[in-house]
Amino acid sequence: MFIDSHAHLTSEQFNTDRDDVIKRAIDAGVHFIVNPATDLEDSKRAIELAEKYPNIYACVGFHPHDAKKADDKSLQEIEELSKHPKVVAIGEIGLDFHYDFSPRDVQAHVFKSQIEIAQQRNLPIVIHTRESNEETIAIVEDAVAAAPDWRSQKATPHSRYPAPKGVFHCFSGDVAMAWKVINMGFYVSMPGVVTFKNAGLAAEVASKVSSEHFLLETDSPYLAPVPHRGKRNEPANIPLIAEKIASLQRLSVEDIARATNYSAYKLFGIGELDPPKFTYKLRNSLYINLTIRCSADCIFCDRKGEAVIKGHNLRIEREPSVQEVIAEIGDPAKYDDVVFCGYGEPTIRLDAIKEISKWVKEHGGKTRINTDGHGNIINKRNIVPELVGLIDAVSISLNSTDPQQYGKLMQIDGAKFFPAMIEFAKECVKLLPTVVMTVVDLNEVDKENARRLVEDEIRATFQKRAYF
Repeated sequence: MFIDSHAHLTSEQFNTDRDDVIKRAIDAGVHFIVNPATDLEDSKRAIELAEKYPNIYACVGFHPHDAKKADDKSLQEIEELSKHPKVVAIGEIGLDFHYDFSPRDVQAHVFKSQIEIAQQRNLPIVIHTRESNEETIAIVEDAVAAAPDWRSQKATPHSRYPAPKGVFHCFSGDVAMAWKVINMGFYVSMPGVVTFKNAGLAAEVASKVSSEHFLLETDSPYLAPVPHRGKRNEPANIPLIAEKIASLQRLSVEDIARATNYSAYKLFGIGELDPPKFTYKLRNSLYINLTIRCSADCIFCDRKGEAVIKGHNLRIEREPSVQEVIAEIGDPAKYDDVVFCGYGEPTIRLDAIKEISKWVKEHGGKTRINTDGHGNIINKRNIVPELVGLIDAVSISLNSTDPQQYGKLMQIDGAKFFPAMIEFAKECVKLLPTVVMTVVDLNEVDKENARRLVEDEIRATFQKRAYF
């Protein structure tokens, strides 16, 4: 299932076959469509369309091109329209300095006014920005600072993610700008541009920013993806955009669909959250969520918050039995590997790992543990010999070569846990077939020094992993 978070179905380009376009979208797996508006009349049409189709939702507002049409009365009408139950956001709003169809000072005034409406109504916003990134971000930063409670009840308690406030649609910035808006509570989305040969920044952002922060959009009838570039775009093309982003993220299309659907659920309230899972699939690996207990409390981990990864809800209320896990695995040989990795430290349940792994190996499967390397401390003995013949690969979170920084990143006693992790890694290299050590791609971490330690001293494989 896909969600097209931005399609102008009220455009006159769909006047002759709108119903067919919507049917083709459903047939292509696009179950929900969000229709942003460009002015007052278009806002009314968006609501009418949403009333007609249960799978369509509306946004209301003035596009920067049409900001000159907005006055106090029409903005009041936008606020009234926003009370309709199928209106999920104010949008699309923002700044466009490429065409300047409306004077820039008028665009800025109307943009700010509509953000205020969104804040009063506690709705998210859909932002358009073209050749105006710096000015747009300045306005949004001021608005967020002025209303700290905006959408605050939509934030998950203890989550490291801010409350979802909106989306920068047709995102045109670089990776640094993407993280800037993400850290304010905004998603990014890109239409067919990401499939173009000259995608440039769009492709870079789509490859370096985790899918947790994306929405899918077509921006129909504009910006059709390859191989339909230059033709009228429509929501049925969402799978083509998802396929491209999946290839850049090295994920499956299903992973991208699930992750972006969850983002749409958080932002717009569309769809639903799946129940917690003991097992979950990413790419062609099956992951085992044995526990959400952990020996660390990493600053980059959302274990105490949403505990959702790529749309999979891992906030289990109880730990599964060995037999429950085995029943969910089914045929382990159909997966690339079976991985012990959830939002907790799997070696806390060492006996379960050993029993499940024995069964997986007996049935033709491969096994891997993703761990923080604290298994020996947790179990008060060297556990590596017990994994021989049961575990094919171990991935250990190195995180930093500096014990003090290591401790700060993981919020533990670095002087105690860092050397124990290094010793665990060396034991794994001696006894197990494959050992990988990873660091999160944070600016403050010396990744080159980490690579030298892993490859030259420990003799393991070094990898950077994306910061979520």
